[in-house]
Amino acid sequence: MIREIYDSELNELLELYLHLHEKEVPDITEHIENIWDIIINDKNHHIIVNEIDGKIVSSCVCVIIPNLTRNIRPYAFIENVVTHKDYRGRGYATQCLNYAKKLAIKDNCYKMMLLTGSKDDKTYEFYANAGYNSSDKTAFIQWLE
Repeated sequence: MIREIYDSELNELLELYLHLHEKEVPDITEHIENIWDIIINDKNHHIIVNEIDGKIVSSCVCVIIPNLTRNIRPYAFIENVVTHKDYRGRGYATQCLNYAKKLAIKDNCYKMMLLTGSKDDKTYEFYANAGYNSSDKTAFIQWLE
C-alpha cells in the first residue's frame, strides 16, 4: 500500500534508512523529535512509504518547493529513495516515485528532480525507467560540515 507516513512511524523509517546509507538507528532525542514534528507538520514535505504486510519496505521523500519563476510554479525535489534489501527489484520504489509524481502534478509543479550518489548503472537505469533523465541539468554539490 502506497501512502504518506504516519507520525507514529519514525522508528520504522529510521530502520529502513539502514538500507540507504545510515550505519545505525539514532537514539530518539528531543532534537530528532523536534525535526520529526517539523517534517510531519510541513504541508510541502511528504514522506511516501510502501507498506507490504504491515511493514514499511520502501520510501522516498518529496518536497514541494515554492518558486518565483516558471509562471510562479513550484518544483518537487525527491530525496532518500530506499527499499529494504530483501524487497528490491519488485517495483516498490517505483510506486513511491509515482505517488510523488501525482503529488507534484496536483501541486502544479513544473518539474521533479533528484540526485543520486550511486555510480551503479542499475540505479541509473532505474531512474531512467521511472522517467528521469541525466542530460538536462548538471548537479553540483558542496558538502557542509
